[in-house]
Amino acid sequence: MTVALSTTADLAIDETAADLLFRTARTTSQWTDAPVTDDELAAAWDLAKFGPTAMNSLPLRFAVVRSAEERARLVELMPDGNKSRVESAPVTLVLAYDHDFHEHMDTLFPHAPGIKDQFAPAEEMRHGMGSLNAHLQAGYLLVGLRAAGLAAGPMHAADYAGVDAAFFAGTGFKSFLVVNVGHADGEGTTYPRLPRFDLDEVSISL
Repeated sequence: MTVALSTTADLAIDETAADLLFRTARTTSQWTDAPVTDDELAAAWDLAKFGPTAMNSLPLRFAVVRSAEERARLVELMPDGNKSRVESAPVTLVLAYDHDFHEHMDTLFPHAPGIKDQFAPAEEMRHGMGSLNAHLQAGYLLVGLRAAGLAAGPMHAADYAGVDAAFFAGTGFKSFLVVNVGHADGEGTTYPRLPRFDLDEVSISL
């Protein structure tokens, strides 16, 4: 495995964009004092929302945690090793999927009239589909945040049931990831870039 920060492969984006989005972007835990604005978050979402999901279901939802009170509530629900990361981040996003995403399907997937009613009784299927596609959207969102000039530090919570009760009570949303967001201080981390697999280590040609 190698740590390659440049490539000779042809890309449809320039090298600067490739570095910003992928090669030099790091999981961040060190931040500047610059605030994260609603406009920056909107710019990130306006890219991330175009990532493909099954039947354009778009089940990702998230809470934007800024206030000291809400941050303290979230800190109590994090593993000990991640508490200080939430405390120091300018903004923290609590990502969840909407178990009732089907309620919007007539709008989001209009060329299948009545699809909302077909999904309504299939509760287990909606949980699986909602979770899978929201996880896909989480990846799109991380790239969107980078494209908006922000850095991100995704983490697990210790108590997702507690997170749901604290931030999504009455919504049916199911949390699955916590993402600190801000402007990186330097590289945003003191850890060196770790190895990555090359194509021939992860793919099978058939």
